[in-house]
Amino acid sequence: MKFSLSGLTLLAAGRLAASASVFSLDSDDAIKKSASTLAWDMLQYYHGNESGGTPGILPGPPPAGDYYWWEGGAMWGTLIQYWALTGDTTYNDEIMKAMQFQVGEGEDYMPRNVTASLGNDDQAFWGMAAMLAAENKFPDPPSDRPGWLGLAQAVFNTQASPQRHDDTCGGGLRWQIPFTNNGYGYKNSIANGCFFNMGARLARYTGDKKYSDWAEKTWDWVEKIGFIDPQTYAIYDGANVDDQCKDINKVQYSYNNAIFAEGAAFMYNFTNGDQKWKDRVDKLITYGLKTFFPKDVAVEISCEPNDGCKTDMFTYKGFVHRWYAVTTQLAPFTAERILPVLQKSAQAAVSQCTGGTNGRQCGLKWVDGTYDGKTGAGQEMSALAAVQSLLIGKGKPPVTHTSGGTSKGNPDGGAGDGSVMPKEKPVTTGDKVGASIVTILLLGLAVGVFGWMSFEFAGA
Repeated sequence: MKFSLSGLTLLAAGRLAASASVFSLDSDDAIKKSASTLAWDMLQYYHGNESGGTPGILPGPPPAGDYYWWEGGAMWGTLIQYWALTGDTTYNDEIMKAMQFQVGEGEDYMPRNVTASLGNDDQAFWGMAAMLAAENKFPDPPSDRPGWLGLAQAVFNTQASPQRHDDTCGGGLRWQIPFTNNGYGYKNSIANGCFFNMGARLARYTGDKKYSDWAEKTWDWVEKIGFIDPQTYAIYDGANVDDQCKDINKVQYSYNNAIFAEGAAFMYNFTNGDQKWKDRVDKLITYGLKTFFPKDVAVEISCEPNDGCKTDMFTYKGFVHRWYAVTTQLAPFTAERILPVLQKSAQAAVSQCTGGTNGRQCGLKWVDGTYDGKTGAGQEMSALAAVQSLLIGKGKPPVTHTSGGTSKGNPDGGAGDGSVMPKEKPVTTGDKVGASIVTILLLGLAVGVFGWMSFEFAGA
């Protein structure tokens, strides 16, 4: 299946809608039609289904293209939810092909060819897409392929492995997985937020307490280390392990708030309304709506006001819409506050989708309804997520293994998988001392050997 528009179609669309948005959100049918167009436009940036393309990924990573590997997983997750909310099966074959092609050698979303830029959050975005497929009963893969639940469990198991957790900062996941990657010395909220989110969702789906125990443990660590402010519920980006995570970078990204809010909503649901989790959901939503939806329209406050957003950041507002929408299903007491805001924000999003050659490309800035000239897959993904999330009220809640879930699991998947990540660890002072001793011994041995050889040759 190709997703390209002809030049004539683009030209005609551009002439018809040069300055006014073609999108309507006036009814469920209008929302579905708008979402369909946005999904199509988003996939114009995808070439993995073309001859010579790599299934599953957007062009990249830099400098080969704008997009890192993780954003492909985010895109397929968005389309899985698109299918679940609209019933449109147009892209299901592509979703299946892409999600299965990228599982990696260990079937845990760690393909060797992305090692140089593989973070815990990158792997988790693919794992969360698989989890979403299981929760929404997306068509199961063939019997000889890993199931959606099994893939999510495999990702979780690799991240729960002792190899990923160390004593620096008292625990928590690092940002990057290989110690050779830039960012390995940084522990951050999104890596731990994704892990927390997957733990909460796996606990609810499977009923297995080991997942909820990890979710509890992760939340406690994030709060104890100071990434979550226990008073305001602001969530800060992260800190360096060299300083035992005391030098907290207090920049705030919207998706950090949303990943914890959705995970807390799953824990609230899993624990049958535990007051602790209700309070946490409530405080996260209260802070998030106030901070990231000024005037009830999503704004990426970390970078949008000063035009400092990078490619990854163009996607964040879409995640907030998606994860807040699901939060209303798992914690219905939030719906009255969340849904009207998502409605207004989605309308603002499509109002500025008036750019590009086809006259309907979306930009980053939604507040004033004016297209900002910055096109890309992330901008389309965010607008699509905002629009399709308006259908959440009529969507089915995520299933579990006892409420209709059919996905094949693999509780031991990914455990101890070393096929991708090197076994080496960062060099310590002890390692350096040991290496020095070995070097001295080898040098001494070499001198002795050469001396013996000289003596032998001299006597010949």
